[in-house]
Amino acid sequence: MGYRYAIVGATGNVGTEMLEILSESDLDVSEIYAVASRRSVGREVSFGDRTIKCVDLEQFDFSKVDIVLMSAGGTISEKWSPIIAKAGAIVIDNSSAFRMDPDVPLVVPEVNADQVAFAKKGIIANPNCSTIQMVVALKPLHDRAKIKRVVVSTYQSVSGGGKKNMDELWEQTKSVFHPQDTFPPINFTKQIAFNVIPHIDVFMDSGDTKEEWKMKAETMKILDPKVKVTATCVRVPVFVGHAEALNIEFENELSADDARDLLRESPGLMVVDKREDGGYITPIECVGEFATYVSRIREDSTQDNTLNMWIVSDNLRKGAALNTVQIAEALVNRGLIKSLPAS
Repeated sequence: MGYRYAIVGATGNVGTEMLEILSESDLDVSEIYAVASRRSVGREVSFGDRTIKCVDLEQFDFSKVDIVLMSAGGTISEKWSPIIAKAGAIVIDNSSAFRMDPDVPLVVPEVNADQVAFAKKGIIANPNCSTIQMVVALKPLHDRAKIKRVVVSTYQSVSGGGKKNMDELWEQTKSVFHPQDTFPPINFTKQIAFNVIPHIDVFMDSGDTKEEWKMKAETMKILDPKVKVTATCVRVPVFVGHAEALNIEFENELSADDARDLLRESPGLMVVDKREDGGYITPIECVGEFATYVSRIREDSTQDNTLNMWIVSDNLRKGAALNTVQIAEALVNRGLIKSLPAS
């Protein structure tokens, strides 16, 4: 007997991915609801070979569902997630609203799936997309050689900021070739087409952006509070797929060959690491894929017990929708959902 699911934010980039991945998963879905804002009521979305119509968030009875996958932004989640949890459903939230709440587990199933059992508020948080792909790769290395410090530079696609950012990249790219059709920055601080912008989210007093702070704080909560992380997060003119360059310092010795073998055997990862032209994965190749790809694994000759590597993942899939569905799978597989629907 299956469970009843609702997707809140079903018409957005991540919401549509959630519907697709949930339909492809092994989860037994007895009922599915697409929930969105009032302006999207009646809009049709796909769930496998079915078409379902969106219903109004303000009017929906959440006592009718067991699990809610939430991807409607932090403001909406902050208001609605506690209301939904009070109605009896478990909320898996893709926003940043509850990530640092000590009573809300922050979960990447390959790393800390056991934490789903400690959702005291009925809410489980999905981490930031750039954090997710990084900790999936860090976990097996940390278990083997204990990580001391991570220096990461990200190359994040515009889809991380939603459809409006993808539209801006598209329109600006066209305007470069048609100067009469100017398209000044709207959602970015500078032109994104044919450019890179070292600024994601707001600046903090430390000089870090909030995106950079998230990578540090979330990694410490998910992986180990003793791991030091420093990040530089950059938006690049790529539609989908985040890339990261990591420099990882360990307490114990770990060779590049041993790390490569270890990562090949670890869940959620694919190693493509040939020291030849094209022997690595780039963002365009990871789109639509579930795996996090690791390439360019090599020893840092300037620092003992230190490795460099390159990590790429589809930020709309593993960085958001897939990880959310995997959290639901962890809940179901552990028998943590309180009620089954009537047959």
